[in-house]
Amino acid sequence: MSEKKDTFHYSYSARQQEEIRKIREKYIPKEESKMEQLRQLDESATRPGTIAAIVVGIIGALLLGIGMCCTMVWAGQFFIPGIIIGVIGIAVVIAAYPIYNRITGKRREKLAPEIMRLTDELSQK
Repeated sequence: MSEKKDTFHYSYSARQQEEIRKIREKYIPKEESKMEQLRQLDESATRPGTIAAIVVGIIGALLLGIGMCCTMVWAGQFFIPGIIIGVIGIAVVIAAYPIYNRITGKRREKLAPEIMRLTDELSQK
C-alpha cells in the first residue's frame, strides 16, 4: 500500500494581492466625500474658460502663421493681406486671456454659494 500524503501548499505574492486589490476597487461603488465634491466644483469653474481660451489661442496662432506665410513665401501680391491677417492673428491670441477671465469669473459667481457651503461644512469638522 502506498501512503498518500495530504499536503497544503500556500504561496503569497504581495504583487498579486496588490493587483487583486486594484481590480476590486474598480468595481466597488465609490462614495463621494465633501472634499472630493469641493475639488470637482473648483475644477468645473475653470475648465470651460480654459477650453475656450485654448481654442481661441490656437485659432489666433494659425491666423498668425497664415499671415507669416503670405508675407514670406508668397511675398508678391499677398504681402499686405499677409500683414493684415498676421495682425488679426496677434489680436485673437491676445484676446484669449480676457476670454478665460470672463468665462471663469462668471462660472465662479455661479458656483460660489455651493462652494462656500461645502467649505463651511468642511471647516467645522
